[in-house]
Amino acid sequence: MRCLGRPQMVAWGAMKSVLAPVDMSHAAADVVSEAGALAGNLAGRVLLLHVVAPPEAINEYAIESERMADEETKEAERSLERWRLRLREQGVNAEATVVHGPPVSMILEEAARTNADYIVMGSHGHGALYHLLVGGTAGGVIRKATCPVVVVPSQKAEAGRPVSQAKPT
Repeated sequence: MRCLGRPQMVAWGAMKSVLAPVDMSHAAADVVSEAGALAGNLAGRVLLLHVVAPPEAINEYAIESERMADEETKEAERSLERWRLRLREQGVNAEATVVHGPPVSMILEEAARTNADYIVMGSHGHGALYHLLVGGTAGGVIRKATCPVVVVPSQKAEAGRPVSQAKPT
């Protein structure tokens, strides 16, 4: 049972899961930091996730697209492993997964599969008009998620500090 409006108390033995989908952009480190802080406060774990999106169009360059997806997968696995180890050094249990498919549906499927209690993800700082016309991964997840979604802004209020520690402007 979720209590809206007040933080939920963690019952003994209950480990909360924080799904952190990252896209390897400049905002990814902030997302991992915030997910780690939330999981640490909840005595929980971070589930790092990277989604390799399918190519926009299939054409004569399909073999090249497949090679690029393989390279992206390998680079994502290396990055996720570095973040996983960093979180473990901070005392936060962490796991990492790379999946292939449409980002919004894959994030939601992974949240359901892992029984995520929270999703922490980044925003690329596009304006409201852009999101109204085009949408975005964060917007799609927010609209369809069955658990709370925390969106980490693309720009920190103060350089070098997690958003949760930044001073209001």
